[in-house]
Amino acid sequence: MNDKAKTKKVSILRFYPFTKGFRLRFVLALVTVVVGVVANYMTPQVIRVTVDSVIGDVPFNLPGPMVDFIQFIGGREALRQHIVLCAAAALLFAVISGAANYASRMNLARSCEGTVARIRDTLFAHIQKLPYAWHNTHKTGDIIQRCTQDVELIRAFVSEQLMEVIRTVLLIVVSLVLMFTMNVQLSLLVTAFIPVVLLLSIVFYIIVGKRFQVADETEGALTALVQENLTGVRVVRAFGRERYEIDLFNKKNNEFTDCWVRLSGIMSLDWSLGDFMAGFQVLAVIVAGVYLVSKNQLTAGEFLAFTAYNSMLVWPVRNLGRLLSELSKTSISTTRLFEILDAPEEQDTPDAVEPDLTGDIVFDHVSFGYPDSETGVLQDVSVTVKAGTTLGILGATGSGKSTLMYLLDRLYDVPEGQGAITIGGVDIRRIRREHLRKNIGIVLQEPFLFSKTFRESIADGAARDDLKTVRHYAKLAVIDDAIENFVQGYETPIGERGVTISGGQKQRVAIARMLMQDTPIKIFDDSLSAVDMETDLKIRQSIQENVHGTTILIAHRIATLMNADQILVLDHGRVAQQGTHRQLIQQEGIYKRIYEMQSGAADESAGGADL
Repeated sequence: MNDKAKTKKVSILRFYPFTKGFRLRFVLALVTVVVGVVANYMTPQVIRVTVDSVIGDVPFNLPGPMVDFIQFIGGREALRQHIVLCAAAALLFAVISGAANYASRMNLARSCEGTVARIRDTLFAHIQKLPYAWHNTHKTGDIIQRCTQDVELIRAFVSEQLMEVIRTVLLIVVSLVLMFTMNVQLSLLVTAFIPVVLLLSIVFYIIVGKRFQVADETEGALTALVQENLTGVRVVRAFGRERYEIDLFNKKNNEFTDCWVRLSGIMSLDWSLGDFMAGFQVLAVIVAGVYLVSKNQLTAGEFLAFTAYNSMLVWPVRNLGRLLSELSKTSISTTRLFEILDAPEEQDTPDAVEPDLTGDIVFDHVSFGYPDSETGVLQDVSVTVKAGTTLGILGATGSGKSTLMYLLDRLYDVPEGQGAITIGGVDIRRIRREHLRKNIGIVLQEPFLFSKTFRESIADGAARDDLKTVRHYAKLAVIDDAIENFVQGYETPIGERGVTISGGQKQRVAIARMLMQDTPIKIFDDSLSAVDMETDLKIRQSIQENVHGTTILIAHRIATLMNADQILVLDHGRVAQQGTHRQLIQQEGIYKRIYEMQSGAADESAGGADL
């Protein structure tokens, strides 16, 4: 999606499958457009017949059945005496044209909105199924811009420009046919202008397409910047980055503005040239028409009808440039949307199973490296976590602790030949992802909370969401008292991403949410880092006494890990040490050094407090 060299334009016709169930309405819209165009073009014919054959004495140049009908009602004299019948005929065609246009727009609106709603649903559902790695390589703001602005451009084209293209083609064809039936010379003069206008439209179509792609990508970057700023508003405030962020936004905004100013300049030139050609065409037809009338090669009625048709033809031909410009922008938006829709979803193997996940977890010589990493993050990691026990993982930042958990949850897959992870003897690559993830609960160091109340946030997705059950798990996470201190208690909105509560409170709400899912495997990825030592101890004791299953604790504090059944120490992606707390503090190595440093810091802190 970011590789412009590999980007190929996608035809808007690829959206055809999304029209299923609405195609009859599209057909009805097309039929009524044809009826409207034909009825609209009958009015100048009524004027021609009225001037030449009712007021004048020119023989009726009409289809046989219509001539027979005129004779039946009394012929030319009857029409002269009841000239209002000619006006009524013109009014009738106007009514038919208006009714047809209304029916066309209503059918098109219903079919278009249904189609676009399906596109939005498909986009959102598809994004949910894309790999975690895909989301890590694409900016949220750009994805949002594609799913909103680009979808809106598709909607505008289908609901407005698409039928307009069909209408324009019909107008041009019908106009030229009727013109050639009246006067070939004048019709050839009109036809000579069309290739010139079309050539200009095609040139600007190509130019506008390239410019719009740049403008659209610039808008995506601007949206991403705003999204990141709003998401990280507390960091901006904490580090006094307001001026820096404002300057950065102004720079991106100026780039975006310049892109659209240049694009508008090109489109303005297109429209100006089109207006000039249209005005020149009208002038040429009037001059040539007057000359032909003076030479008796064209009747007055034919001249009036011809100028009317020419005026009606000028607009659609002139409109082609605008429509092609819109088509160019729509083509870019279509390409950007299908870059998302064509991204491969996560796929389970055909023989994927849903086994019981309460067995032993085994990491068997696991090695792994991210696509953009020159070196492997994990190298030959092996450890067995017995069912119902607790594994503690310690390591410096970047040592691979979280990556190990991402692999267990299949956010990334262990490459073939790089080891295996099994649960109860079953390779997790053979387990359905949805089943696996429903049985693994994870609390991250920076948990994400949706903009809901405390009760809704804790009960999110759980089978039971009554307040009694919610409070039970909140107490296990030692957050119940803090929630009750809020005026609205459990019905207090916690704000987007939990910005209205502290980091420690946010972690404890996330812990309560995970515990309420009651999964057999629970992972705490440094999720107690923002709470104090006393609260850390209370949470661990509460979980140990009331929660069953296999637990994996990732932490930087020895105190958080010391009661684990076994502890794994990682260093640069390798297993440096492994054993119980008692065993590891008796060995020279990373664990003992960290233990001594943290013990010394704790003693100093205690001594300072006594003073």
